[in-house]
Amino acid sequence: MIGYSNALIDALFSTILDVAPIVVILLVFQLVFLRRKPPNLRRIAAGSVLVLVGLALFLIGLENALFPIGRTMASQLTAPETIGAERLADGVDWYDYLPLYAFAAAIGFATTVAEPALVAVAIKARDASGGAVHPWGLRIAVAVGVAVGVALGCFRIVTGTPLPWYIIASYIVVILLTFRAGRTIVPLAYDSGGVTTSTVTVPVVAAIGLGLASSVPGRSPLIDGFGLIAFASVFPIISVLGYSIAASWLSRRRKSGLPKEAES
Repeated sequence: MIGYSNALIDALFSTILDVAPIVVILLVFQLVFLRRKPPNLRRIAAGSVLVLVGLALFLIGLENALFPIGRTMASQLTAPETIGAERLADGVDWYDYLPLYAFAAAIGFATTVAEPALVAVAIKARDASGGAVHPWGLRIAVAVGVAVGVALGCFRIVTGTPLPWYIIASYIVVILLTFRAGRTIVPLAYDSGGVTTSTVTVPVVAAIGLGLASSVPGRSPLIDGFGLIAFASVFPIISVLGYSIAASWLSRRRKSGLPKEAES
């Protein structure tokens, strides 16, 4: 209990130091440039305290739960008992890690659906579009992109292939889809890639990458363990743009298939 109390105090102190510059900047612009007192000062102060305590508790949770779970699952899924000791002796191939790819895709999908930043963006997109963008549709499209990206990133770690080639090829696809997608969806798709690098997805994905690189023979946690976040950022852009293009194509096909009486 004492250890957790000390950890909470350390995390709270570290969080205060991290948040303090933001508070100072906001106060300086509010009081010096705008020359106005912050509205609802009590609510702002109470909310700030809750944010500090919440961030401190979240950091403790990362260190004691999310990071160990990610490393443990990656180690267990790459253990000789899981792969097969007889195959491990003869050398393993990329398809021997199929359960790991499935786990990476599942955890990437689940953490993205629960990502608070994505929930906020989806709600704002619905409000700004007048209901044209469905929040759940956007969240599922982004989650599918993260799932595919994390699974492909784990495949890259297992095979040891160069990271830049994957990222270059992915952004070529993004550029091509950008010219094909509608103008209204492109900014939202790019923002959807950014919101996945937030509080829930990043710790779990990073822990999986580091645990996997530590467990696969011949891989370096420093060189091969990082890079999964890049996959989790670019593939949601591809999935949202692709979803938009497919939805537009299906809509045009339905309209073209309607009889002229129905169209009139």
